[in-house]
Amino acid sequence: MRSARQTSRPPNESVPAQFAGSLARMLAARGVDPRRACEESGVDPALLDDPARFRDATVPIAAYSQLYRRVMTTLQDETFGLRRDVGMNPGAFRIMCFSLLSCPNLGRAIRRVVEFHRVFFAGKLELRLVADAASARLEIIAAPEVRLDQPEPGAPMSAVEAACCLSMWHRFFGWLIGHPIPLESVQLTGRRPAALQRYRQLFGCDVEVEAATPALAFPAGYLGYPLVHTEDSLRDFLRTAPYQLLIMPADSGKLSLVDQVRSLIGHDFSRGFPGFERITELLHMSAPTLRRRLKREGTTFQELKDACRRDASIDYLRRPELSINDVAILMGFTDPSAFYRSFKKWTGCTPGEYRSRELSLRNPEGE
Repeated sequence: MRSARQTSRPPNESVPAQFAGSLARMLAARGVDPRRACEESGVDPALLDDPARFRDATVPIAAYSQLYRRVMTTLQDETFGLRRDVGMNPGAFRIMCFSLLSCPNLGRAIRRVVEFHRVFFAGKLELRLVADAASARLEIIAAPEVRLDQPEPGAPMSAVEAACCLSMWHRFFGWLIGHPIPLESVQLTGRRPAALQRYRQLFGCDVEVEAATPALAFPAGYLGYPLVHTEDSLRDFLRTAPYQLLIMPADSGKLSLVDQVRSLIGHDFSRGFPGFERITELLHMSAPTLRRRLKREGTTFQELKDACRRDASIDYLRRPELSINDVAILMGFTDPSAFYRSFKKWTGCTPGEYRSRELSLRNPEGE
C-alpha cells in the first residue's frame, strides 16, 4: 500500500490515516462511494474496511490534500471538512478569506473569522476567541441539536474530527502571518483516540481528550503579528488548499529556513514567483544573510523554487480535471514544451508519462 503506512513520517509530511477515514465517511453519509474517491486520491481504501488496523498509520499530505479537495467538491462544503449537516455554500470561505486581508494583525483577523461564523451559521457553529495578556484560546462551539461525527444529536465532536478542525484553523492562522504558531495546549472532545501520540506530534504539544469543548491555546503575543499575504497570494492559496496548510510544521522551533522560504514561495506560480527581495523583506533578513544561511542548509533560492515547482506539478498532475497544459500555466510556463523539458529534468519522465504511471497504479486492472 502506498498511502496508509506504518511509518514515522515527520508531522509536516503526513497526517493520521484516521483523518482521511473521517473525510471518506462524510462521503458515505451522503450516499457517495468513498472507495473510489480514496483510490483516485492515492489513499489506500483498505483503511475504510479495517480502521483499527491503521490506527498508527499515516497518510502523505499530498494524498490527503487530494481527498480533501474531492470531498469538498462533492459535498459542496468549505468548512474544512468538519460538518455533515451545516456546511458553507461554495465560495463562502473564499469571501471570508478576502475579508481578512484588510485586518492589521492576526488578532483582528481571528475576531473577523469568529464574526463570520456567528453570522453565517446563525448560532449552529461558532468559534470563540478568549484572550488575556499571556494566552489566547480558540474554542469551537456547536449547538446541542447539531450532529457532527456521532449518530445521536447532542453527542460531542469525535476526537478525530475535533483534531482535524483545530489543526486546520491552527495552520491557517499560521499561514496568515507566514509563521507557525507554537501551541501551549489542545483539548479534544470525544473518546481517547488509539494513537494519541500521533496527535501530540501533529500539534507539537500535549493533548487533553474527553474535554468539554474542542480548543487550542497559544501565546497571546501572536495576536499582534501582521498578516503577510496579498490578494494574489491568497488566490494561490485557495487554488491549492489545504496543501499549504499541511506542509507547515506545527512547531515553530522545528521550522528551518528552507521550510520558511518554501512556505513563502507557495504552490501556485501562474502569476510568477515572489522575488528574492520580497522573501528577504518578509523574513526581515538581508540578501547576503539569506544566501549564506540557505547555503549553510545545503541549497539555494533557485533550487528551492525548482523544488516547489516540481512538488506542485506532481500535485496538480494527480488531478484528472486539469490538462497538462493547464498544469503548465499554473506553473508559470507560457510555453508547454518548456514545462515538459523542466518536468523531465526534475523527475526523469515527462508529465504525460508521470500521469499515465499514476493512473496505472490507481487502477492496476484498467478499471
